Amino acid sequence: MSLILAIDQGTTSTRAIAFEVRDHDLRPVAVSQIELAQHFPRSGWVEHDAGEIWSATLQTCREVVRQAGGVDRFAAVGLTNQRETSVIWDAATGEPLHRAIVWQDRRTAEVTARLTAEGREPGVQSATGLILDPYFSATKFAWLLDAVPGSRERAARGEVKLGTIDAWLIWKLTGGRVHATDAANASRTALMDLKTVEWRDDLCVLFDVPRQALAAIVPCAGRIGETDPALFGRPLPIAGSAGDQQAALVGHGALTPGDAKITYGTGAFLVANVGAEPVASTRRLLGTLGYQAEGRTAYALEGSIFSAGSAIQWLRDGVKLISESRQSEALAQSLADNGGVYLVPGFTGLGAPWWEPEARGTVVGLTRDSGPAHFVRAALEALAYQTRDLLDALAQDGAPPLKTLKVDGGVTANSFAMQFVADICEVEVERPAFQEMTALGAARLAALGVGLISDLEARPVEAPACWKPRMKPDERDRLLSGWRRAVKAAIIAAPERA
Repeated sequence: MSLILAIDQGTTSTRAIAFEVRDHDLRPVAVSQIELAQHFPRSGWVEHDAGEIWSATLQTCREVVRQAGGVDRFAAVGLTNQRETSVIWDAATGEPLHRAIVWQDRRTAEVTARLTAEGREPGVQSATGLILDPYFSATKFAWLLDAVPGSRERAARGEVKLGTIDAWLIWKLTGGRVHATDAANASRTALMDLKTVEWRDDLCVLFDVPRQALAAIVPCAGRIGETDPALFGRPLPIAGSAGDQQAALVGHGALTPGDAKITYGTGAFLVANVGAEPVASTRRLLGTLGYQAEGRTAYALEGSIFSAGSAIQWLRDGVKLISESRQSEALAQSLADNGGVYLVPGFTGLGAPWWEPEARGTVVGLTRDSGPAHFVRAALEALAYQTRDLLDALAQDGAPPLKTLKVDGGVTANSFAMQFVADICEVEVERPAFQEMTALGAARLAALGVGLISDLEARPVEAPACWKPRMKPDERDRLLSGWRRAVKAAIIAAPERA
């Protein structure tokens, strides 16, 4: 039994990958993936069907088990997931009671604005490392309880459960026998004390979330439960779990304070390892739990970009300037420069360090000479500008300068975008040969959890791709100045400011 079944449940797809563990190296041997439908019932609202997520998870896992030669080859299951996305379900039937509210969703912005106006943010940030924003799960949980008639009373009786996607899938995988969430995911709810790694009663009261409905918090590596024997033919231990960005940190082997990675997916997430104690940010980065394993806890600072790959999706599916995402690179390279055009992808607000939930997508600098290529280039350049904003905030919080920025995610296949990140951020960009860092991190945690490996250290056998900065300082300064003017325009254009 040398295989790990890694479940990678993301914002746009659900994927299962079988990894073979050999001499501490983990190699993929089978994969299955199903796209996930997103629902947008109102402006700023984003939902998923939790039942669809479970169905896709089961289907992809069974397909990978079949491809890999049967369940008897597998030692454990590892899980990673889109974070903050919130689910409510019936404890008896295991059926969701409402569509899941996705991490991008902004429907609770008025709640967090009210709490901020009441002066609650410093206390929340001190306890959890998080600011008050609809991004996090607590206000989503409360909204779901209010939206489903009778669910508050039923939750108090233990008949209704709340959880992020990891808790939902653990419940379904174990046949409803285990209600657990890993410490990394729990740290994203705004309900967990970052130092004690326990739910806080005062925060449950503040956000009006009954503690009885929440899952037990468990480490990221170790036996969480066993899958229902009926699912795969025999029970498999669930031995690793972490939110996608923390799993990617492990996948990259960014285990030393000062190591950092950024994942360019639907959104983009910079996570920097800060060591064994939480660090309080003064620049509105998020204090978070990196991972908890081997009896120790590693903390991190994180910056979140809400729209990264989704901006390219918008060009393809929304305004149809491209028919395939891969066309974006050639179009961007067809221009000598950006022509003064900037796209601020505030489609669901702006994340760190701005935290403007009401900001909107904005294009500035258009002239009669602007064409489709300018929009495409501006969307790709925005990845780099937003990354630079995060790295500047990280440096101002006292983090040491990065020598290398480890990257992963679908957008990293775009060499133009990665070179522009290196140029704007003045840092070497390193992309591993194997890209699925979130799944790899989940697999590594599970392998540690059942003793197939002795530590989490990464031992890559293939050289990474690298991009080094080559832009002149005055050009960089000019471009960054234009970006900052564009961000101000996006913030001023917010509806509540109009």
